[in-house]
Amino acid sequence: MSDRPYPTLAEATRIWARIGLLSFGGPAGQIALMHRILVEEQRWLGEQRFLHALNYCMLLPGPEAMQLAVYIGWLMHRTLGGIIAGLLFVLPGVVAIMALSWIYAIWGDAAPVEALFFGLKAAVLAIVVQAVIRIGSRALKNGAMIGIAAASFVAIFVFGIPFPLIVLMAGLVGFLAARAHLPAFRGGGGHSKVGANQIADANTLLGEETPEHTYLNRAWALRVSIVILALWLLPVAALFLTLGPQNVFSQIAGFFSVMAVVTFGGAYAVLAYVAQEAVQNFGWLAPGEMLDGLGMAETTPGPLIMVTQFVGFMGALREAGALPPLLAGTLGGFLTTWVTFAPCFLWIFLGAPFIERLRDNQVLSAALTAITAAVVGVIANLAVWFGLHVLFSELRPVGARWLALELPVWSSLDPWAALLTGVALIAVLGFRLSPVTVLAGCALTQLALRLPGLI
Repeated sequence: MSDRPYPTLAEATRIWARIGLLSFGGPAGQIALMHRILVEEQRWLGEQRFLHALNYCMLLPGPEAMQLAVYIGWLMHRTLGGIIAGLLFVLPGVVAIMALSWIYAIWGDAAPVEALFFGLKAAVLAIVVQAVIRIGSRALKNGAMIGIAAASFVAIFVFGIPFPLIVLMAGLVGFLAARAHLPAFRGGGGHSKVGANQIADANTLLGEETPEHTYLNRAWALRVSIVILALWLLPVAALFLTLGPQNVFSQIAGFFSVMAVVTFGGAYAVLAYVAQEAVQNFGWLAPGEMLDGLGMAETTPGPLIMVTQFVGFMGALREAGALPPLLAGTLGGFLTTWVTFAPCFLWIFLGAPFIERLRDNQVLSAALTAITAAVVGVIANLAVWFGLHVLFSELRPVGARWLALELPVWSSLDPWAALLTGVALIAVLGFRLSPVTVLAGCALTQLALRLPGLI
């Protein structure tokens, strides 16, 4: 145990506010930021406890970085600490994405704004490709993992099989492989190291012992689960009962509540599912607009899954009914955020006391390994899908009814988009520039090139 005094809740709140304001760069960057501040600087907890919490959060649906913040907040200051940590992690992104959504809705067709977002699209495509490579290099350690990734790519890209079913099948494969003691599925699905400095648990405020408040308390788990379930699902039920299932607010509440339960594998995997449903099935926004929303999420603090707020905003904006469009969009955006993040607190508060008792569970590890491999294929599908819509202005579906495949019309290739994407790929993969730097560079380059014609 460290000799430093234990931080008060007020002191911890300031730390969580700092993390929330600095949490740029996607889940990998956000996890590294939390490790640097909480493990290396503050020494609240050590490497093994941090990784134990992180690998559990990777098993959950939803944003693992935000859930990791809730978990550590709960470890340090019980339920209220977890709530404060989670809220402060997402609040800056909520405010920023809502402000950008208003700007996009009002001035999105203006030439300067259009030019900025054109540049963002190329950079976002390069960042998604980088995510495929980064996750793939960690997850695809053998032929079995490569086969799962390839199968998941074909399943979603060619046949349009829903993402939740792909994750379910991958988890089942991992479970059965663990029961059969197949060596290809042993470990490798979680993080094994974060950051440069590895701090021993014994040298931290929490130490090696399990905090007393983390011991399993069924009464507490039941109470907190009922409260969160009510806060999450009662508004959804009220919308369905009062507005009907075809109303856009009911659809938003229902779809994103389901997404919060079934989307495993991190932010980019979630985006593949959202793009598949929100663009192709609900028609809330166009593929290019989905890329614009991801560009917003990449350049603002908070989880990348905050792009869902933009999706809900645009969907409600365009189906506002009797409401003023911007008011409808604002309500749709906030509703999306509520049903997306409320379940995250449930997973942590209900599951964390059980997980604190688990050490190196082989079945969970094998399931995570298989799911992570499948997620590589899903994110590769996202990269190809985004690439087709960035580089080509026209796509044609393949004739067979049972195929979801769309192929580009090569004469519709946008050479400037291809050039800008190539430059962004070199910047990200070759020079290893940060995502925010590449996003800003591409957007400003496109604006500068368009500026003479705008004046």
